[in-house]
Amino acid sequence: MVKIIQHQINKLKIRDILDIGTTSDSENESSNIIIKNLKNLNSYKSISDQKITMQLFEKKVKKSITGNFSKKEFDDLRSDLVISNATIEHVGSKRRQKKMIANIIKLSKIMFIIITPNRFFPIDFHTKIPLIHWFPKKIHRFILKVLGLKFYAKEKNLNLLSKNDFVEIIDQKEVSLTITDIKLFKLSSNLIVIGKKSKF
Repeated sequence: MVKIIQHQINKLKIRDILDIGTTSDSENESSNIIIKNLKNLNSYKSISDQKITMQLFEKKVKKSITGNFSKKEFDDLRSDLVISNATIEHVGSKRRQKKMIANIIKLSKIMFIIITPNRFFPIDFHTKIPLIHWFPKKIHRFILKVLGLKFYAKEKNLNLLSKNDFVEIIDQKEVSLTITDIKLFKLSSNLIVIGKKSKF
């Protein structure tokens, strides 16, 4: 994933980046792993609903990406590249996911990249349970409740997406869209959604 994103950064001469959904966790090596491994950038900014202390970011805003942003906030935070890794599946309903993407499009000058687990990979990485997330979402959530996984049974905490879901919720009049599969055992485990602004 880092190689794919770094190629875009080099190709389009991207210089500043805004990370959406940064985690405050600093103990796990995998936390913020993508943003920490990108090179050739002059400026790093962050929007998160957590308090971020990482020195990497020169601007850190504690705010939900599904909220409303003032003109000043948009002006201050807009960046060549807006990136979000493993966040969109945790913001709630489809309406909130659409709001997140609309904000990301407004915040990006050149392009945005959203990375998320593919709903149709056989194992859900969050619960580690195979196949039940392929059921209609109401049935999936009911099974999670029965299994005692009440946190993940709530839409506000887990709402997995497929390629078709992205095509449906992204306004493609504003961006050209590419969806790339990351493969695990020859199956699509994660999706990298790359949106490029029509004019920049």
